[in-house]
Amino acid sequence: MDLAKLFQLQRQLDEHIEREHPRQEGEDRLAKKILALLVELGELANEARFFKYWSNDQEPRIGIPSVHYDEKLGHDVVEYVGPNPLLEEYADGLHFVLSIGVELKLYEYTNVDSIRSTNLIEQFMSIIYWLHQLHWSIEFKGNCIYEYNVLCAYFFGLGEMLGFSWQEIEEAYMQKNAENHSRQERGY
Repeated sequence: MDLAKLFQLQRQLDEHIEREHPRQEGEDRLAKKILALLVELGELANEARFFKYWSNDQEPRIGIPSVHYDEKLGHDVVEYVGPNPLLEEYADGLHFVLSIGVELKLYEYTNVDSIRSTNLIEQFMSIIYWLHQLHWSIEFKGNCIYEYNVLCAYFFGLGEMLGFSWQEIEEAYMQKNAENHSRQERGY
């Protein structure tokens, strides 16, 4: 994944959004971005469905299931077609991860290292923990390079745990980025 390119694209999108929706006096746009990332994490978990112990349907939403008979295998096979909601939600979250880095001017300090927990619940909880650590570090100590890098590492690790390649993530990000620009043009 070309992180420098994605940061550049995110900076351009953020500038576009700033032109269309200027900051209001006293607005804490960074806190809003952090909250938006928390919301996107919830939407991503909802599409992943792994935590829904009350449901028999815990399969992630990765497209529209299409069943066909495979003669070589001798049984029905499920393939997923259409958009991948799980990947789309991950790309939404990536937009806010990058936007936070742009706002904090941390893009030159960020790398694509990843950290993976033992399971998805721990991975999501770690991201949420480090997102809170980042917020409080900004509030109280000003320097948050370490917290941001750990947050990114857990977020990138989540993408791996969900089975996404860097190429898939980058492509999904690019598609969503273009859509976000288009939305701004349409007065979203």
